[in-house]
Amino acid sequence: MKIGRGALISILIIAVLLTFTLVAAVSAESVDQQAGASLVGKVIDAQNQPVFEAQVQLLQDNEVIAEGLTQGDGSFRLTLPAQVEGNLVLRVERQHFKTTMIDIAAEEFTQLAPDEAVTLPTIELERKITIAFWVATLVFLGMLLLIALEKLHNVLAALTGVSLVLGVSYLGKPLINDLFIFDFTRALQYVDWNVIFLIMGMMIVIAVVEGTGLFHWLAFFAYRVSRGKAWLLMAILMLITAVASAFLDNVTTMLLMTPITVQIALTLGLNPLTLLIPEVLASNVGGIITLIGTPTNILIGSYANIPFSGFLSNLSPGVLISLIGLFVYCLLAYRKDLSEATSGVSPVLYKKLEENARITEPAHLVKAGWVGLGMLVLFLVGEHFHLIPAVTAILGATALLIWIRPDVEEMIEAVDWTTLVFFMALFIVVGGIQEVGLISFLAQFVAGLVGENLPLAMIIVIWVSALFSTVVANIPFTAAMLPVVGYLSNTMPGPTSLALFFCLSVGSAMGGNGSLIGASANMVTAGIAERAGYPISYAYFFRKGMPALLITVALAMVWLLLRFWV
Repeated sequence: MKIGRGALISILIIAVLLTFTLVAAVSAESVDQQAGASLVGKVIDAQNQPVFEAQVQLLQDNEVIAEGLTQGDGSFRLTLPAQVEGNLVLRVERQHFKTTMIDIAAEEFTQLAPDEAVTLPTIELERKITIAFWVATLVFLGMLLLIALEKLHNVLAALTGVSLVLGVSYLGKPLINDLFIFDFTRALQYVDWNVIFLIMGMMIVIAVVEGTGLFHWLAFFAYRVSRGKAWLLMAILMLITAVASAFLDNVTTMLLMTPITVQIALTLGLNPLTLLIPEVLASNVGGIITLIGTPTNILIGSYANIPFSGFLSNLSPGVLISLIGLFVYCLLAYRKDLSEATSGVSPVLYKKLEENARITEPAHLVKAGWVGLGMLVLFLVGEHFHLIPAVTAILGATALLIWIRPDVEEMIEAVDWTTLVFFMALFIVVGGIQEVGLISFLAQFVAGLVGENLPLAMIIVIWVSALFSTVVANIPFTAAMLPVVGYLSNTMPGPTSLALFFCLSVGSAMGGNGSLIGASANMVTAGIAERAGYPISYAYFFRKGMPALLITVALAMVWLLLRFWV
């Protein structure tokens, strides 16, 4: 039997490949056999938060013998060579932190088997202030100033901030290494995609429901119940918004309430802002009652293991008192506008509204009702199986689009992309000051002031959280403050240690009322109002929101002091 030349060449190639495979396997086994013990540890910052992607190197007589990067939880594992001797030094370094050098005795590894490990004590890295720190801080303050002075559109101001932060990082690093803030991949990690997709999904759902005529019907119904009494209408809408915000995300609540409110206000001859501002203020206050009411509560509940009932029982009385104070303030702040509203119900206008207030697509409304009910259930119980609100919103939006089959292009156009772009840009700019350590330094300063005095700690936490949440988005600020509050809580004996977490909840959520960028619900409301022809400026919101912040936070603080201290 003769073997052809082609077959012979194929056999030779296969033989060579098998040989290389066996050699590689033997070499790998040999390397594994020669590998020594492991060195494991964890790297944290001053707030006891893990530092990931820190470079960890083990040096033997100034030569690197093992290296690696810390993981998401700050841990690292270095596999050492079989022979370890001489002077060993562990070097840990990361951008925006001081390099740490730790001496390690080689004798610790001599008696270990290859599968054993030496565990180091937790390594704490110290922040350092570089040029990048000042660049990120100035860019952030400049963005806020542009928004406050209305020199640029909110989106353009935020995009300018993003461009400066990333531009300096990429173009400045080759010249001066300390100009680097973060790269694009790291910047995207600061974007809260849960908020982005939640807003997008709910905007699509609302666009579908709006086409059924439901909002016109609700406007007529509310007008009929109020009988033209604007002050009573304001009270009813604020109460509805506050209660809804306790069980739905604030953003979702305002997405549902804003179109209705615009219709009601125009019916009464009111500027829609007269009702919209009190509503969004009530939304930020009312959402504090439950674990799922605000994104900040979700962060706090997860970190401190506070159950749904914990928020409900400890915060409900304080929130109720704050809502009463907020309503009195809104009546005084808008008394002139309310007095100029159309009094009574005009028979002609009433008849016209009644004619227009028809459900144009009852079948679609029924389908939207079933989908909405399912979404509500998922919003309420999704926490038990880790279903985040964004997923629920996308599921609901997709289900409606498939079931009803509207014009998809019209539905996509209904999404307020301007607001979404602003959110993404804002998250990145705020992420810049987190990356360089500005929020960390602020949090450490608060920790130094508090000590072990519970009432002082409660007052400082609630007011610092409230005031800083007016200029820093409350979600990243709350995330940065959690380790500080956790540390302070450990110094407070007894069950009252959770008081500081409730103070953080109240301060960060109610603090969102102090400025237009203080809470996501504010920006969503402003975006919809602008599309309706009634823009909300930064200065206008500040004039109306800051007094509301001071009143509601003060009332809630009194309740918390009575509850946990007196």
